Amino acid sequence: MEELLLAFFGSFFPAILFNTEKKNLGWAGVSGLVGWTVYKVLTYLTGMPVLATFFGAAAIGFYSEIMARRLKTPASVLSISGMYPLVPGITAYLVVENIVTGNLSAALNKGIETLSYAGAIAFGIMFVTTSMQFQAKYKEFFKRKKKSEA
Repeated sequence: MEELLLAFFGSFFPAILFNTEKKNLGWAGVSGLVGWTVYKVLTYLTGMPVLATFFGAAAIGFYSEIMARRLKTPASVLSISGMYPLVPGITAYLVVENIVTGNLSAALNKGIETLSYAGAIAFGIMFVTTSMQFQAKYKEFFKRKKKSEA
């Protein structure tokens, strides 16, 4: 429960820093909560944190796209602040620490892990955003086609 609360505030406060409108601050916090919940559940079930990060980011992207339409605000307002709980800060720190202490093999391993998490976040958001845009274009295309046939 504590982690969920921290995930909420970990998205809420960056939204304040980005000057998000007051009416969207709570929704930005929920974005991080959704992503972190999916991440934790999938990490528990699969034991694969990179895969869980992908699906957590995809959940943030899906939530952001749906709520952006309801709130009439850009999806990035919700998705950018929602990603903060998933960002691999400690692994990036460990890369630098291992480089400084001269443990280059551990630094390389943690560096690859950090890039894996970052790539999973990027691809998760990108996959959902692209899918939603494709769906909207598909719907628009067939709406026009149906009109032209009538």
